[in-house]
Amino acid sequence: MTLRIAYKNFCLCRTKALNTLPQKSRGVHYVGVVRNWGCVLQVLDWHRLIPLTWSLIARQTTRPGEQKRTTAFLLRKLTMVSGGGGLGESPSVEPQKYAQEPEHRTGLTQCLLEKQRTAVEREKVVSSLLDMGFSDVHVNELLSIQPGTHPQQLLDIISELILLGLNPEPVCVALKKSPQLLKLPVMHMKKRSSYLRKLGLGEGKLKRVLYCCPEIFTMRQRDIESIVGVLKEKCLFTVKQVTEILHRCPCVLREDPGELEYKFQYAYFRMGIKHVDVVKTDFLQYSMTKTKERHVFLERLGRYQTPDKKGQTLVPNPLLKDILRVSEAEFLAKTACSSAEEFGVFKELLAREEEESEGRMADAGSPEEAGP
Repeated sequence: MTLRIAYKNFCLCRTKALNTLPQKSRGVHYVGVVRNWGCVLQVLDWHRLIPLTWSLIARQTTRPGEQKRTTAFLLRKLTMVSGGGGLGESPSVEPQKYAQEPEHRTGLTQCLLEKQRTAVEREKVVSSLLDMGFSDVHVNELLSIQPGTHPQQLLDIISELILLGLNPEPVCVALKKSPQLLKLPVMHMKKRSSYLRKLGLGEGKLKRVLYCCPEIFTMRQRDIESIVGVLKEKCLFTVKQVTEILHRCPCVLREDPGELEYKFQYAYFRMGIKHVDVVKTDFLQYSMTKTKERHVFLERLGRYQTPDKKGQTLVPNPLLKDILRVSEAEFLAKTACSSAEEFGVFKELLAREEEESEGRMADAGSPEEAGP
């Protein structure tokens, strides 16, 4: 009703205004008036839609928690209406979409940036490894050992191994054999490397150690110190000899300290082997069972004799390399000059003797046998 009255008043005013103007200006003025009237109608129409909009909001707002999002939704709709749009142009779920879209965009951006950063670091690591002397094949092998390892962590661990004097090939072998080395903290690697240098295992001597005993980096330092202490204090090897033993026989690091001491005493007192020969012949790397079986077998055959205090024997003893470094067949054929059947029977008898000896020692140490 209000719009009709307004329109009639507008038509009357327009007619009066046109009658007062010259004939040439009436067309131009008419166009301007019509445009102004269009703006008036748009404003009136917008004000008429406001109650309808708030009614729509009341129907859509079902929970108190959605009030803030709905208000923002309303403001966007009113803006669209005032700009010439309609209320039906946006779906009712649009506020939630607009609220979540920035967070989704941020997460996606961070993910892309992280991937790009990782790719750049990987390229730097590949370039550094190639500069260290690794081939393309080595680089691909290193990167595939632990795919989840950060490129910088991989480079730091490899750098420490290179600084210890290892070449690219031994580094690849060691890491493939013990991939857990890549999980070690870099500071732990630095401290262990410094300790190994103090033991004299730098400058290329670590290659054999890592190949035979890669856990030298993961085992507890006190266990290493315990083995080194036995060699120095119990067996009385010099510092240089200890370094040589660790280099030539790294398996001693896995030994029990007490068993290692007994092995040396057996070599020194029962077989008459001096410190220098123990080091040169790699005696400590052989098992106690193998050493006893072959030594006692030769002794009972009369082919080996414990040297006296002056180091003399009535029969020439065979060299250690002919006793321990050869296969069992060669040992029997060239050193013992005996058959495999005879040696087999002897090993069974020796094992029985060892069991009986251990039983007597256990009985002697029991409280009932010891008495008051």
